[in-house]
Amino acid sequence: MCGILGIVEPDGESANPQTVARMLSVLRHRGPDDEGSYFSGRIGFGFRRLSILDLSPAGHQPMSTADGALTIIFNGETYNFIELKHELESRGHVFRSSGDSEVLLHSYLEWGSSCLERLNGMWAFVIHDRRNNKLFGARDRFGIKPFHYCNEAGRFIFASEIKSIRASGYYRDQLNEAVASSFLVDGRLDETDETFYRGIRKLPPGCAFEYSLEGSRFREYRYWDIRNAVTSLAGDPAERFAELFEDAVRVHMRSDVPVGIHLSGGLDSTSIACASARIRQQTDASGPLSCFSYISPEFDESRYIRATVAQTGARLIELETSPEELWADLQQMLWFQDEPVHTLTALVSYQLMRATAKHGIKVILNGQGGDETLAGYPNYFRHYWNDVEHAKGLRQAWREMGAFYNVHAGAKPARLMAQLFMQRSFYQLWKSSLYRGFVGRRRQKRARNGWFAPDLLRELPKSAPRTPADLSGALAYTQMVEPLPLYLRLEDRNSMAHSIEARLPFLDYRLAEFAYCLPDDWKLSGWTTKRI
Repeated sequence: MCGILGIVEPDGESANPQTVARMLSVLRHRGPDDEGSYFSGRIGFGFRRLSILDLSPAGHQPMSTADGALTIIFNGETYNFIELKHELESRGHVFRSSGDSEVLLHSYLEWGSSCLERLNGMWAFVIHDRRNNKLFGARDRFGIKPFHYCNEAGRFIFASEIKSIRASGYYRDQLNEAVASSFLVDGRLDETDETFYRGIRKLPPGCAFEYSLEGSRFREYRYWDIRNAVTSLAGDPAERFAELFEDAVRVHMRSDVPVGIHLSGGLDSTSIACASARIRQQTDASGPLSCFSYISPEFDESRYIRATVAQTGARLIELETSPEELWADLQQMLWFQDEPVHTLTALVSYQLMRATAKHGIKVILNGQGGDETLAGYPNYFRHYWNDVEHAKGLRQAWREMGAFYNVHAGAKPARLMAQLFMQRSFYQLWKSSLYRGFVGRRRQKRARNGWFAPDLLRELPKSAPRTPADLSGALAYTQMVEPLPLYLRLEDRNSMAHSIEARLPFLDYRLAEFAYCLPDDWKLSGWTTKRI
């Protein structure tokens, strides 16, 4: 886990070491253990290292192949690097380090851009490929690791965080009014590739790019999409899921520094804690597993946390805070985030990461992504009932709604059925030209209420993404549009603010693809979510 940055100057200009130094200076929190830079004519790379694998100088970046043909800067982890390394060695590759960065470099050397299909992990990297006179870069499938860029006036600048691009001296701050109005009027965050800074974009999750140094041409393309997932469902799905989950946790625990867990008391983090304890027992790991928790008095799950600690023999460290302490950290937390957050709960995560760092933990596992891959949110039931009604008829959908009502007692089946039909009708409306009229009337109403300035409403995008009606579509939407991209941004910035690597086993792509391909009733059934 690190910070990367780079610049490609216009033709005829050389990269300036002082520019790279300025950009590096604001990313020290992402990598306090080492710093490196690389220059080749128009190109300048910068790197801040958080040492997790191969703590020796052999893991220093930027890293080049022995012949100097390729140079990489890499932020993230490839969890299957051991298996890839064995395969590459069988093909004649020789390694000088024991970490995953060199494995990624040689994977590109062997397979080119198709190496992305073989990687299991989280990453944002850029390779200077002298053989083909280009830069090649990519972001992991879910966008766990960040990548921002600005491509203007013949100059290409990229970095892990927006503040680094701003520090280059080439970018002049300009507000992206469309993004700002979407946030201020509709509460939307991180739903597109745009940022609050006009001209600074995000490389989308599951996407790669090529930057041709001849002609300064930039090409972006998608290499992975959860909606195209295909996997075998032979055998018992629950057994297969358990095997994939256990292996996902196992490879996510690969580290040369201590690993801990953020334990909320919920199903996802509890599952990770129990699997981690089993794996540690199998490998004779020394010392207790460290679990960090914030126990909110409003949503007290301490009995589940303490039961998990008793089961696993873990050491529990609790975060104690107050509204005043959270408020005192707001300004600093927002500096690390670069963009607004949705609620002050982001501050709890920020403080929990700080407490984790104080106890010497540099890698943390948590359950982020479990809700979006296994249908953990209550609103998924509307999509599930829609699918049941389509496949099995109204009577079966009514039974499912009744089972939900008997446990949750939130709404009677008749009201749930009305909501289902309203959702379907609105989805059809959204796809029609009538929706534009609805949006226009809504904006007129807002303009009359006096809360929003007219120029703000004028900048509001004419359309916004909406959740599809079916469950698979809704799951893909929550993974690709909202809320997961926002949660991943919060997770990355809060963890890296305290030089911690956050790892998310539920976003192991093998597990996510398997879950996506499962029939609906393995995710939701009756009153329960995450049925598998």
